[in-house]
Amino acid sequence: MENIKKALTIVLVAHDRRKADMVDWAVYNANALSKHKMVCTGTTGRLISNAFSEKNIKADITCVSSGPFGGDAEIAAMVVKKEINLAIFLIDDLNPQPHEADIQMLLRQCRIHNIPIACNRYSADLMITSLLWDDENYTPTTPIYQQFVRDDII
Repeated sequence: MENIKKALTIVLVAHDRRKADMVDWAVYNANALSKHKMVCTGTTGRLISNAFSEKNIKADITCVSSGPFGGDAEIAAMVVKKEINLAIFLIDDLNPQPHEADIQMLLRQCRIHNIPIACNRYSADLMITSLLWDDENYTPTTPIYQQFVRDDII
């Protein structure tokens, strides 16, 4: 990501049991992330801001509401308005979430609007280091939604 010239708006969201992982990932990638605008749910954003401050890293971090209080929905609305380039969402898959509907809405909007979304650190690392961000010849294809008729298969 350090070589990305295009300014991105990157979403960082993490469930409670994944927040330490997100902060660790963000600090590890702080030099690169600090060159882009970050939008975070409330608590995650404050934790990342604090970690960056401790290391004297300046960054553009906007915090929306906490996920259970509408933050996931706020970010989903930004996705729909084409204000987001990349989303990193570290989900706690081992425990139920009281705002599961909002989580699914955010994931769905990223898929529908073709926003890359990483749900683990490995995927996040691959996405932020992609050379496609600055490839002028690359245009993401629009998702194809069309009727599939199983009977048409021979």
